[in-house]
Amino acid sequence: MFKNNHDIMPVAIILLISLVDFTLYFAVDSIALLALYWFVMIIPKGKICAWNHNHQHTMTFKSKAMNRFLEFFYALHTGVTSNLWVLHHVLGHHKNYLDQELDQSRWTRKDGTKMGEWEYTLNVFSTAYYRGFLVGKSHPRAQKIFIQYGLLTLAIVVALLIYKPLPTLLLFILPMISGLLLTSWATYEHHAGIETDDHFEASYNNLNPIYNLLTGNLGYHTAHHYSQGTHWSKLPDLHETIKDKIPEHLFRYNAL
Repeated sequence: MFKNNHDIMPVAIILLISLVDFTLYFAVDSIALLALYWFVMIIPKGKICAWNHNHQHTMTFKSKAMNRFLEFFYALHTGVTSNLWVLHHVLGHHKNYLDQELDQSRWTRKDGTKMGEWEYTLNVFSTAYYRGFLVGKSHPRAQKIFIQYGLLTLAIVVALLIYKPLPTLLLFILPMISGLLLTSWATYEHHAGIETDDHFEASYNNLNPIYNLLTGNLGYHTAHHYSQGTHWSKLPDLHETIKDKIPEHLFRYNAL
């Protein structure tokens, strides 16, 4: 079922959180309790964004149907539907990240100056779906999945909203918004301020073990760009083979 057994535990945890969400949706009417749950889960669900990113680089299941099923729950946690990151990130950012005129996650303004952290966050957040759609014009098969499953996710969320408006807002809609915001914010530190044509000098790397445990080794970012199809569990080993080519000032060790 799984392409790589390292995915079993994180997927089980993420689907367990989804089970809790839907249990609360059907069983709890206290708006105060649901609001507290949304607030407490902002950071944990924010970390799910990294696992959705990993999934859209290397599909989790051998079955296409199972991948689409998982992506629905990822969407409810992160605000990122099927193939959005495939288009925006995999086929867009990874191809163009050295060119700030083309990068789908560009950190420069039109005049070439560096955006501030929140300016960048709001820019990527507000343009994510549009830029993903534009990349899809060159990748019609991926775009078709993006559109179809994006509309299906929207239809299900609307149905949930009609049935129980406030629980849907607190359990699904707000987490989708905050998840996409956190995703956009988290990517600022990956490349912002680095101007280079050298792939080994174009990414900051976070070697903190807690950070990498929670994000599926996203901190090994140079290795990830060096071989974006490498499964997240193998990135530390890949990093070891190229770390001597990465300048020391591109290493960080923060836990968040």
